[in-house]
Amino acid sequence: MTDRKLGFDTLQVHAGTEPDPTTGARQVPIYQTTSYVFKDAAHAARLFNLEEVGYIYSRLTNPTVMALANRICALEGGAGAVTCSSGHAAQIMALFPLMMPGCNVVASTRLYGGTLTQFSQTFKRFGWSAKFVDFDDFDAVRDAIDDNTRAIFCETIANPGGVISDLDALGAIAKSAGLPLIVDNTTATPYLCNPIKHGATLVVHSTTKYLTGNGTVTGGCVVDSGTFDWATSGKFPSLSEPEPAYHGLDFVDTFGPAAFTFHSIAIGLRDLGMTMNPQAAHYTLMGIETLSLRMQKHVQNAREIASWLEGDDRIEAVTYAGLPSSPYYDLQTRICPRGAGALFTVALKGGYQACVDTVAKLELFSHVANLGDTRSLVIHPASTTHSQLTEAELIKAGAGPNVLRLSIGIEDANDLIADLDAALS
Repeated sequence: MTDRKLGFDTLQVHAGTEPDPTTGARQVPIYQTTSYVFKDAAHAARLFNLEEVGYIYSRLTNPTVMALANRICALEGGAGAVTCSSGHAAQIMALFPLMMPGCNVVASTRLYGGTLTQFSQTFKRFGWSAKFVDFDDFDAVRDAIDDNTRAIFCETIANPGGVISDLDALGAIAKSAGLPLIVDNTTATPYLCNPIKHGATLVVHSTTKYLTGNGTVTGGCVVDSGTFDWATSGKFPSLSEPEPAYHGLDFVDTFGPAAFTFHSIAIGLRDLGMTMNPQAAHYTLMGIETLSLRMQKHVQNAREIASWLEGDDRIEAVTYAGLPSSPYYDLQTRICPRGAGALFTVALKGGYQACVDTVAKLELFSHVANLGDTRSLVIHPASTTHSQLTEAELIKAGAGPNVLRLSIGIEDANDLIADLDAALS
């Protein structure tokens, strides 16, 4: 491909792919294979010793899956990327090279409910822990960092409330502390925000959501900026010290800016096995081809519907950061200048029961545990995705008992408003 800097719309169609060299197939083929024939014993040995890049076994690498990783990497402006089986897998993959028993992550209180559970409960099984902090309070973030902290974690546009994280400020805090900033960019997508430009070290995605865009397959991705020095502090020995499984190979010395990505494939996927299947990668590649077009419509609809809801007497509050009344409006114009996404919450004056009744009456909005689909989706977090939290924790997470989460699709906005109006009656 040309060395000329390409625009987003071109990259989402072409990045990471070329016509198939054997058949000339223009769309990326689904390489539905577990293994690959080696040229000879020496070739196999070089691959296994990481002396040559190539395909060994599809738990590690696969041409279809690698094409997807390369495309997402190009859209995010990273140095390397690795895909995996889900967004939750991507979070573990991002932290796995960084953490040891006794280490902690400083994390935002405003995270997807499943992430809160993973960080607060499942981490304990690894000997890890998480410190949850209001990321609007930068002093609190600084104070939470200690000698055992290995990363700072947030979402660009927080799920469920649509709150915008000040990535510039958080990136500066992370840099000052010598720590990587990990940003979940699922709800913004690289079309609305490039976290690496704002100081992020690693970007994670649930590709299940907007990148695929059609609710067909699960997947995850970790993009490395390639800019973090993993060696200086001595806090990341998995990357900066000899690796016994590869005859003492040092990932930083050997692979430089690609150290994290190679480690994630050669050790993360090898041992954790959270592999994306090639058919899922194919669906996501096709979805990404229309990402910018879909996101423009998502944002347009979300603005219109959030404005209508804000003016309705049955509504207590709307959290959409794209509304001029939002306390995050100015931040949104800096962090996500193309729009505040299409995920937000709405609090109903009728409380918990009104939420349950409204969900039951909606017809165009599908009641599902997903977001980022072309279809509009709704869920009541307090009784589903965030149900494991206490009421105080629900409110901190922006998912109180009277709150519905809306994921606005690309249908006709007037039809969606009519559906909401009828259900709220």
